[in-house]
Amino acid sequence: MDSNEGGEEGESLKPAKPAPITPAVMTLDKAIELGEYDPNYLATFPEWHSFTKHIQWEYIKKALENREKQLMQQYAAVNNVLDFSKKPHAHEALKKIEAQYKFLRDEKERLLFEYSEP
Repeated sequence: MDSNEGGEEGESLKPAKPAPITPAVMTLDKAIELGEYDPNYLATFPEWHSFTKHIQWEYIKKALENREKQLMQQYAAVNNVLDFSKKPHAHEALKKIEAQYKFLRDEKERLLFEYSEP
């Protein structure tokens, strides 16, 4: 066996370099789409400050709707678990989702009052 052939085989077995990971860039629209409604977080986007209070409220409402849909989908997914009665952790997960939903409703009311002030 030629020593050069062995070297070639060894080189072909080297793991490939992993591709560089580029950080995900969050945009205001993407945050809204993902259900992020906290005005303090949304204020980290420069364009947020150029919007009127009405436009900010419309963005927040859209984010609240998106978050509510996400919670309902999570609830349905957990609720549809087979043999639900044999999985107490599923029941606990439903309680946590219900608590998040209640908190979301309270936040929606609080934000409505905050953004309805002149």
